[in-house]
Amino acid sequence: MNDPILGSSPGHPILVTGAGGGSQGATGRMVSESLVRAGLPVRAFVHRDDARTAELKDLGAEIVVGDLREVTAVRPAVQGVRRAYFTYPVTAGMLDAAAVFATSAHEAGVQRVVAVSQLGSDPNAGTPHMRRHWVAEQVLDRAEVGAVHLRAAVFFDNLRVAIGDRGELALPLGSPETVLPLIAAADVAAVGAGVLRAEGPVDPVLWLAGEIMTVGQAADAFGVPYVPVDPDDYARTAMSIYRDEVTVEHLTHLWTMFAAIGSGHELFRVTETIEQFTGRPPLTLRDYTGIRPDADPR
Repeated sequence: MNDPILGSSPGHPILVTGAGGGSQGATGRMVSESLVRAGLPVRAFVHRDDARTAELKDLGAEIVVGDLREVTAVRPAVQGVRRAYFTYPVTAGMLDAAAVFATSAHEAGVQRVVAVSQLGSDPNAGTPHMRRHWVAEQVLDRAEVGAVHLRAAVFFDNLRVAIGDRGELALPLGSPETVLPLIAAADVAAVGAGVLRAEGPVDPVLWLAGEIMTVGQAADAFGVPYVPVDPDDYARTAMSIYRDEVTVEHLTHLWTMFAAIGSGHELFRVTETIEQFTGRPPLTLRDYTGIRPDADPR
């Protein structure tokens, strides 16, 4: 459908979920800020009313507080909306939220939903949460809401959190030569905002990877050593960090899946989509860390 940029009309706010931000990339927050600063009307859906919400309101966003799993909160939020950004953290309830959102968006006549998914989303994917994402994609597709799925690689943030204040990248990735597909959350958000603003049709699945590197190279980019650990030991440590069973389940399976793949996969390639929607090359991990290859490590 070759429609104009719907956000240019004050009668059609762009709904952005996850707008408050969080510890898993905060793409909803970045999309909200990008659209507001571009002068587009944004309806920011947040889980709680706090200082971050107040900042969005000060920028000019309309605020809706609610639970994405609760239809009584989502149905009124999508009224008058023609385009929306859907993201949900790696925790329990993602399929419930996708079903509620898809049903509500269909009922309201939403014409494009940009949804964050995962690079390996597939019914036979190597982690339970990737398989759940594939199911969520099917739900949104069948709702006929113009779904565009952003199948994103591993966020740089996941490596930063793994390092924490321990001074080492300790993950169950086996050899330091194990290959990882990575991306900056800012690039996912920039593509999401670009798709929301784009005129005309967009491919329904966009693969997003900004850098392909070994875990050893990734550790070097953070200026720390890589330390391979046992998956069970990692899961126990991760639980103390994330305090969420679904997050730990997903990450443990994710890292061990990469270790089993080893030298890479056909999906492990830098994609042109990022530059297509941002007008610049993807951000690198060294852009993210600010540590240059010739920096003095002391």
